[in-house]
Amino acid sequence: MRASHVHNSPIRRHIGQVFIPVRDMERSARWYGKLLGFDPGVPSHGGTILDVPTEEGPGLVLDANRPDFTADGPPRFFFWTDDIAATAEHLQRLEARITSPVEDIGSVVFIQFEDPDGNALMVCQRANS
Repeated sequence: MRASHVHNSPIRRHIGQVFIPVRDMERSARWYGKLLGFDPGVPSHGGTILDVPTEEGPGLVLDANRPDFTADGPPRFFFWTDDIAATAEHLQRLEARITSPVEDIGSVVFIQFEDPDGNALMVCQRANS
C-alpha cells in the first residue's frame, strides 16, 4: 500500500482569475463580446484590462499589458456549452479559425479554435448532455 503524504500549503486550490493576453484590446473586446454574448463596456487600467462577465468559476480577463506575447501551445482552459453543434455554427459565423473538428473523446465532445491573436481556445459539451 502506498503511503499518503499530505502537505500543508497556504495556497488554496481555487483559481481566481484566468488571463488571456491580447494585442488590440478594442478588437479583442468586440470579438469576445460576440463569442460569449456580452457587451464589453469600457476596459479599465488605462484600456489594458477587460473583465469578462462569467457565470461561475474563476474570473476571465483580457489583458493587453504585454503585446509581445507568443500564442503558442494548447488551450489552457475551456468553456462549457450545452450544444456543440450550435457552438460550431456560431464559431463559423464569427469566422473564427477552427483548428479541430468536433471530436468525441467519450467524456466530452469538443471543438478547438483560435481568437484573433492566435490564442488556442476550446469549448466542451459533456457527453451525456
